[in-house]
Amino acid sequence: MSTHSGEESAPQPAGIVEHLVRDDVERKRFLKMAGSAGAASFGAFVLAACGSSSSSSSSSSSTAPAPATTAPPSTSGANPFGSGDLGILNYALTLEYLETEFYNKVVKAGLFSGKVGSLLKEFGSQEQSHVTALKAAITGAGGKPAAKPNGKFPVSSASQVAMLAYTVENLGAAAYLGQAGNIQSKAVLAAALSIHSVEARHAATLGTLVHKSVVPDGAFAKPADIPTVLAAVKPFLG
Repeated sequence: MSTHSGEESAPQPAGIVEHLVRDDVERKRFLKMAGSAGAASFGAFVLAACGSSSSSSSSSSSTAPAPATTAPPSTSGANPFGSGDLGILNYALTLEYLETEFYNKVVKAGLFSGKVGSLLKEFGSQEQSHVTALKAAITGAGGKPAAKPNGKFPVSSASQVAMLAYTVENLGAAAYLGQAGNIQSKAVLAAALSIHSVEARHAATLGTLVHKSVVPDGAFAKPADIPTVLAAVKPFLG
């Protein structure tokens, strides 16, 4: 059988996700650290993996993962939170601030009880864990965490709140996906993907609650760039 010699002979660039998957040392370290309970240990993992190259014993590749403070991303639209991985982390932190505040207000409003009430409270706790981890990562990498915005969310009825939660979680998942290709550090990418998957699971669960599709974009999720996401959350900023 003939092969496409031009394609076979040309070196195929390994994407950052593929590299993480194929690199057994990096993968085992990620799984070990991510498996440690608590947001603080998760944040510590991000910092250790981003800023240290000593644990990557002498392999054939001499290029270490880029620190979180370097390599500005090629985003679609400027990132008002700064350049590079630190800018992306602060962008993510701002969205997590808003999600956490939203769930806190929902819980305080007492619009839900029973299993649904407990589930939304758990979602809020998980968003707070994301905030804690992202702040620790930013501070440890020498950056300054973004200021917490004042959120304003309508919480007048259970049905309206459930639909808003579904919208917000889908937006959060799209926001993380929109930055995946711009992240330089493998550890920061792994951290972002682990949060992205939780946001998507929240959205899918809420989809069943409001009788909406758990896969609104079909077989492939659609990313959202920074200007699109910030425009969507602007009405919720005080």
